[in-house]
Amino acid sequence: MTELNNPHFYRFLAESNIVCGIKAETSHELIEELSARLCKTTPGLNKKNIVKAVVARENIVPTVIAPGLAVPHARMADVDRMLIALGTSTEGIDFNSPGMPPVKVAVLILTPKDDPGLHLQVLSALAKDFADPENIERVASLEDAVAVLDYFTTGELKLPSFVRARDLMTRKPVTLQESDNLHKVIETFALKKVKTIPVLDNEGDLRGIVSLEDILKFSLPEHLLWMNDLSSIYRFQPFADMLKSDEETKLADFMSEDMITVDIDIPAVQLAKLFIMHKVDQILVIDKGKLAGVVNMKDFVLKLFWE
Repeated sequence: MTELNNPHFYRFLAESNIVCGIKAETSHELIEELSARLCKTTPGLNKKNIVKAVVARENIVPTVIAPGLAVPHARMADVDRMLIALGTSTEGIDFNSPGMPPVKVAVLILTPKDDPGLHLQVLSALAKDFADPENIERVASLEDAVAVLDYFTTGELKLPSFVRARDLMTRKPVTLQESDNLHKVIETFALKKVKTIPVLDNEGDLRGIVSLEDILKFSLPEHLLWMNDLSSIYRFQPFADMLKSDEETKLADFMSEDMITVDIDIPAVQLAKLFIMHKVDQILVIDKGKLAGVVNMKDFVLKLFWE
């Protein structure tokens, strides 16, 4: 595993691995070109294997982490250190990411297979530096590799020494308000691919969570849970009664206040411990008292072990 002590990004970026004014028009073409560049400058790499691994990752979720910035990446068994290739485009490249503009700066990252956190540290640093769209435009407009390398050399783009909750969380998660009715809650679960939803009040403060299990518990009187013979409710009478008043029933009546919250800067390894100890599928991330995002167990596991 690679040891990092808050190094500058530019230490991993060689001038020979920077391609300005790249001609690629699609994400696949870009990955092909940057993979070829890495293979040319790094003996022992196999372009076919790189493209296959990176494209497989890209086909699941496009790696556009900020407007105009894409970071396609893969962990490779035959890579013993972090390798980076960077391409810029003034016209923009289609990364098949709805709601996002064309990509003008793309950073291809290869990391060792046995270092699950390294690429996340790079993603965190890049997302922070390129949060300002003007920085994307500035890098995309640079004419040559020397100018691009100088941008990173003179800047303050440093890799964090370890991965934090902020690096793994989903920002702007699906939320509900405690004043929402049962009908809206059911509709939200039906339309969104989530199992648990944070609940806020009118001021945006976190009040609790609601899960599909909470809806089921609310629909069935507790005494029925201890009955072996459920023949009296074979036609789902309790559920029918609940739905009759779904417009009047407020989320505050059945949401749960039993939730796991963490500070935005908590080390990510603490999340693994909390998932196991508390047997939850979602952890809420708080920044200055407000909900900043959520970390779902599925996303957490995939980012560590597959991305």
